[in-house]
Amino acid sequence: MEFKARVFDPVSVKTDCLVAVVSGKADNAAAGLDNATGGLIGSARSQGELKKFLDTLSLYAPVGLAAKRLVLISSGDEDLTPAQFGKLAARIISTLAALPVKSAAIHFADLVVSERDDDWAAQALGQKIGEGLYVFDQCKSKKADRAKLTRLDLQASSTAAARKLSAGIARGMTIAEGVNAARELGDLPPNLCTPTHLGETAQALAKGNAKFSVKVLSEQQMQQLKMGSLLSVTAGSDTPAKLIVLDYKGGKKGDAPIALVGKGVTFDSGGISLKPGAGMDEMKYDMCGAASVIGAFTAVVKLGLPVNLVGVIPAVENMPSGTATRPGDIVTSMSGQTIEILNTDAEGRLILCDALTYVERFKPKTVIDIATLTGACVIALGNHASGLFSNDDELAAELTAAGEQSGDRAWRLPLWEEYDKQLKSNFADMANVGGRNGGSITAACFLARFTKEMRWAHLDIAGTAWHSGERKGATGRPVSLLVEYIAQQVR
Repeated sequence: MEFKARVFDPVSVKTDCLVAVVSGKADNAAAGLDNATGGLIGSARSQGELKKFLDTLSLYAPVGLAAKRLVLISSGDEDLTPAQFGKLAARIISTLAALPVKSAAIHFADLVVSERDDDWAAQALGQKIGEGLYVFDQCKSKKADRAKLTRLDLQASSTAAARKLSAGIARGMTIAEGVNAARELGDLPPNLCTPTHLGETAQALAKGNAKFSVKVLSEQQMQQLKMGSLLSVTAGSDTPAKLIVLDYKGGKKGDAPIALVGKGVTFDSGGISLKPGAGMDEMKYDMCGAASVIGAFTAVVKLGLPVNLVGVIPAVENMPSGTATRPGDIVTSMSGQTIEILNTDAEGRLILCDALTYVERFKPKTVIDIATLTGACVIALGNHASGLFSNDDELAAELTAAGEQSGDRAWRLPLWEEYDKQLKSNFADMANVGGRNGGSITAACFLARFTKEMRWAHLDIAGTAWHSGERKGATGRPVSLLVEYIAQQVR
């Protein structure tokens, strides 16, 4: 779909559908549109229409307009928050996607987003439009009806403004590509989205790009690296594990890279510590950390950001069998530290710790790991914010700010010594769980033991990576946060 900003008159623009976002302010800039339609907007308001935020009115063949169809959406009477603007953008694309229109134009009247400029709004609009066009029907015999929209125009006040807005829209659409790439990987069933598939997806992304390389390590190569912790998780599965390494050299030669490490458990049965059957199908989403790394690379590479970026994805399947790791087993990590495995369902940290040790060889200036790590984080923060942990206050503040700017928010939790003590083991250097209390924090404390020489942050996305119920599906979070953070580092 072509989506750009251009100068046009909403009254005379020839399009299949004009979307007019109108407010209830006294000096409403939609007065010209109202006059052209014989007071349509005023009449609708007098009848109780378009009063509340997101109230929508759709009309075919509106008198006085060149557009074949008119959709009116209320922005309410007050300036919008960034979150409200996101909801408004989502309403626009969901409305258009349901209509049999090939072209549409968007006209905003009196719209102000608090503490955000037009460039931000254009990028946010482009991203929401791109995300709104996502459909997952790869596994259905009958394909879903897709939006027929091929052209979308955003009204601009001048040619110069149109160029600037179009650039913002293009950035947003590209970020949406990354978000949707992560969503698609998450939504694929675990018999298709295997560790091998993740590796092949990363390799396809890098194909033909001289600045971008991907290598996929086998279990034998991981054994040679002494990744005993990672390999303990895959011990019960017939599906081979992979360590996927992405290396994008978009910055200056010799500059230290930013490193992203993503948990890639393509299916998590819990192993010997078997999960309850109800809802276990959603454990295909336990690789959403890995998906977010691939999604972030998709956007960063297509945006051409001048950055050196490394990604490391430990990809495994956690299954019970006669060869599976047992509670009580002790394994040796790549770092040489020993781990008593008290619960085989606390497997994400076991693969991440070896990946974090591996990433040291790139001498990164910053390391961020992303993982659907703990149900405890869902209890603590719900589905609204990702959990953020860091050994560096400046990094934590930068990630928090990137989350606020992108609308993909995170909230920092502590890494205090008192929590770390809960990992004490009588038989090894540490246990892989620290009890029920503060479960998301003790999991982060476990990872912190392998990142003492790094500037490191951990994002627990167990509550934000996917929706359950009728909305079941991957969200693509925190791709937006990661791309915004990386972009801020090179501006």
